[in-house]
Amino acid sequence: MKKAALFAIALASISGSASAADLPTKALKAPPAPAFDPWDVAFGGAVMSDYVFRGVTQSNHQPSVTAYFEPRYNVNKDLQLYIGTSTESISFANRAAAEVDIYGGIRSTFGAFALDFGVWGYLYPGGHCADGTTLTGGIPGGNVCPVSTDTIFLANNNVMKKDVSFFEVYGKGNYTVNDNWQFGVTEYYSPNFLNSGAWGDYASVTGKYTAPSTVFGKSGVGMYVSGEFGRQWLGTSDAFYGVNSVLGNFSRGIPYASYNTWNLGVGFTYKTFTLDFRYSGTDLSKGNCNAFTSAFNASGTTNVTPINPGGAGTNWCGAAGIVKLSADLTAMTNLK
Repeated sequence: MKKAALFAIALASISGSASAADLPTKALKAPPAPAFDPWDVAFGGAVMSDYVFRGVTQSNHQPSVTAYFEPRYNVNKDLQLYIGTSTESISFANRAAAEVDIYGGIRSTFGAFALDFGVWGYLYPGGHCADGTTLTGGIPGGNVCPVSTDTIFLANNNVMKKDVSFFEVYGKGNYTVNDNWQFGVTEYYSPNFLNSGAWGDYASVTGKYTAPSTVFGKSGVGMYVSGEFGRQWLGTSDAFYGVNSVLGNFSRGIPYASYNTWNLGVGFTYKTFTLDFRYSGTDLSKGNCNAFTSAFNASGTTNVTPINPGGAGTNWCGAAGIVKLSADLTAMTNLK
């Protein structure tokens, strides 16, 4: 009888302990999952010693400033829609002083793969018709600007349209190997590159190495090395840029020279800031570069090619060192 009573007391004690242990578990509720906000905005700006686009300076090898604004909508964690605009200071032969870009597209990720497809428009407001002719004559081929107060006469006989705005469709792919290595490919196509009448196609391969976060200790400074090798294919311009010489009759348009371009650089990051040092180059000759860019400061007579019979040459497509300081922020990360 005594043993039965002791067993009953022990059982009640165990049951009571279990019930007491259950009480806190039942009282505590799991915190609600954070609400998914699909909207975000990326924005930033930069100052650079030279604005180089696919190996060709857009700022006459002078400093340039840029800023961008990009609203984003995240359909889910792996799919993003975006539109954006950016502005860069430039120095073109037609005296356009700014490039205004408007773009939009879709980004998606599949594990280690990231894809990006979209349309990019390049606008160059404020241009004038740059004419290498005189009021009493012209270069064969129909590249004579209308004589008006809106016409600029270039001493080196180069010509450039008032409006060189154009658009491209593009696709980009990136593969992240690990925390340190990334590789990518890009493809851009325009049916009317720089409004010249010539189609343009650009393809490249890219690579980036990001150093371990401990490379500079606990300073918060990061480092990367990145590079790109690409090729710009170009078609034949319209008659505005046509030439006719003993080297060939291209009065209906000149077949622009396609070229290779590359860049390699090292960058340092700290919080939202990036300082990038980069070398850029092409294999485009000074004469063919002059025919392509209509550089207002081209000079000389020895850089003769079939599409550049005057022989003027320019270093706008030559090797360039670029230093760029930029700041990049997103509303969801930096403005909370």
